[in-house]
Amino acid sequence: MAYTVMIHLVNEDPILAEMEELPGPSDRSITCTNLRRRDGKEIHYITPEAISFIFPWHRISFIEVLPGGMERAEVVKFFRD
Repeated sequence: MAYTVMIHLVNEDPILAEMEELPGPSDRSITCTNLRRRDGKEIHYITPEAISFIFPWHRISFIEVLPGGMERAEVVKFFRD
């Protein structure tokens, strides 16, 4: 299952990406795919042909894991006539 994440890089605008698995405590970098800006547009400093990206931890402030790909539970409400 791929996770949609927002990566906050040091001194850069946040970017959206997909990650196959979340990083562990012993990881020194993260690997992600499908990089784009928050509005969905291309990032100007990324080569369009590139498919996978590796960022070292010292360049990352924090990572947000966004809801998505998870099925929403259906809520059933009971009411009286």
